[in-house]
Amino acid sequence: MSPVRITFKRTVASIYGLYSTALAVCGFMAAAAVLFAFNLIKAEGSTTSLATIWCMSVAPLLPVLAALLSMDVWSEDRRTGRIQSILSIAVKERDFVLGKFFGALFAVILSLALFLVVSLGVLRFYSPTIFYGQWAIGFIPGILILFLQCSLWCASCVGASALFGHAAASAAFSIALLVALPRGIWIALGMLSIRGREAFGIMPLDAHVYDFSVGVISTGILISYVTLTLAFLYVAAKLVAMLRLKGLGARSLKFSSVTVIVLAFVFSALVSTSALRLDATFDLPVDGASHRFSVRTRKILADASGEINVTCFLGRNDQNFRFVAHILRMLQREAKASGGVSLNVRYVDPKWDFGNAERLIRRGIKPGTIVFEKGHRLAQVAVDAAFGERVCAHTIQRIVNPPQRNVIYWTVGHGESSIDAYGDFGLSDIARDLSREGYINKSLDLTGDNPIPSDCALMVVAGAKDDFSRAELALVNSFLAKDGRLLVLANNSSQGGVVSLLPQWGIKPLKASMAGLKTLSGSDIIVSEFAEHPISSPLIGSRILLEKPVAFSAGAVAEGITGADKIKYHPLASAAGSAFAAVVERGGGVGVDLAIRPTRIVAVGDATFVMNFQLAARASANRDFFLNCVAFLSGTDAISASGRESNIFISRLDRKLRRRFVRATAIISPVVVFVLMIALAAWRRRRG
Repeated sequence: MSPVRITFKRTVASIYGLYSTALAVCGFMAAAAVLFAFNLIKAEGSTTSLATIWCMSVAPLLPVLAALLSMDVWSEDRRTGRIQSILSIAVKERDFVLGKFFGALFAVILSLALFLVVSLGVLRFYSPTIFYGQWAIGFIPGILILFLQCSLWCASCVGASALFGHAAASAAFSIALLVALPRGIWIALGMLSIRGREAFGIMPLDAHVYDFSVGVISTGILISYVTLTLAFLYVAAKLVAMLRLKGLGARSLKFSSVTVIVLAFVFSALVSTSALRLDATFDLPVDGASHRFSVRTRKILADASGEINVTCFLGRNDQNFRFVAHILRMLQREAKASGGVSLNVRYVDPKWDFGNAERLIRRGIKPGTIVFEKGHRLAQVAVDAAFGERVCAHTIQRIVNPPQRNVIYWTVGHGESSIDAYGDFGLSDIARDLSREGYINKSLDLTGDNPIPSDCALMVVAGAKDDFSRAELALVNSFLAKDGRLLVLANNSSQGGVVSLLPQWGIKPLKASMAGLKTLSGSDIIVSEFAEHPISSPLIGSRILLEKPVAFSAGAVAEGITGADKIKYHPLASAAGSAFAAVVERGGGVGVDLAIRPTRIVAVGDATFVMNFQLAARASANRDFFLNCVAFLSGTDAISASGRESNIFISRLDRKLRRRFVRATAIISPVVVFVLMIALAAWRRRRG
């Protein structure tokens, strides 16, 4: 049996014979579980994949775990004096170091694999649908970079253990070297910079994990980690060799060893720098990118033709660059697969690509934007919180086929939410989406003798808190009687607005019971039962979030009128037997034959339904539900494709399930593992 294998077995037995190992592993599992649960909540509604969330949750904790599991590999032998008898054996220091390195790495990887099985197993139990659309192969690149990082951490920790005669000192030095120093420097640079974190982007160690987990494989990063790992192993072997010289003088040999150690670090730094400069990247479709865009986006790309030049005018150190580049790569790949439009993507860094940057600025294009060009048509898209698949698809549609605009009038003067308000309780976000869809948003004041304009395709009453006057109600009623279209976002705190008109048009508001309803935050409810209707059918399987909503039922008018004036009531979205969104239509049955435009009213029982704070997280289908309502009311009757991005991450964990998940992964599982490892360590000690 080779010395490396013997040392490996003894190292593994030694590590799992310590009570501190049980504490380190269970502490890692508990901390990683809490971070994983936090990142699941943080990623809700984003395009982050489950593999990326998991990898980014464990990566910051791996150096600490490696330091705690590796702290005894040499320190204990030095403390007890066994080091001299071990080194007296005619075995190369390299073999000892490799055996202890592989033993420590095995312990770290085993702990990582245990947490992977436990965390994803429990998550699958509480949310079976979370893995739909998630490829198992998507975890492989992320696990690869975690393995490389673990190798580097273990190599450096084995070397640190050879420096100290006390395990705690070895662990403290390793944690300071691998965690506190690099992260502290990066935080300090961000704080000292005028532009803050934006000037440097996310920390490179975290950036490597993110890139690999989304399928961006970098040869430079691979070579750098392998080179640095070998360098630390070489240094560890030299440190062990210096222990053999202890008490023998040999100053020249010690000096030469120190010189060689310095040269090893210099050489590894040069190799790593060269590898990063000559870096080649490969984009692996590990997330099923060709199947993750929405149906509407794929349809837009397939129906469009010609070539579109896309310029990403964004710095590579910008914290949004990786996300934007990933979206553009997916979009380019999907366009090629659809056989429609051809996308030519290029990247211009304002800091480094001076010539192209100057030309773009002269054309009035600002840094931090994505530019879409087709012929003489040009559209700029700002990289902000709203940037994503939907924005890109709308922009492509707009420059390929300039839309025919429809006018939407939003009532004002009764405490309604404003489309010009950019705060949490404003409607600027949804108004911007409507503009991208080709609509014109205008305000409508019904006071005085102001008539409803003839170009009104749709009227929206967004959470009116004050009552409409009789004259205003008569004006709205007259508008509806002449085949008008109305969208009402009801306010639960008041019966103001046009809610009083709803019963005579077949919608009866009710006070909803909150019993038996699921919630995310405690104040909202989850509505996931969608009826078969052009508005709601595309969203079956999704969910919308409403804040203490009003419920609806069919009014007596809808049940009593027959003939051409028959009012047809249809619930759209329900939960626990209560309808929280409904539509009525008068004249729809004869409208097709006689070319009559039917009257339509949609009522949603929540005034905050599409406010900015509700749309900040895209985990809900609130945005799509509202846009579908607008499309149906404005005349686009057949909505065959949902615009909701299919790569949006949704955990489907409500508040109760999230608590259970954290309890199972951060408390119960670590305690069980701790008890089993303590029992194993006690059994090994009795055998020894």
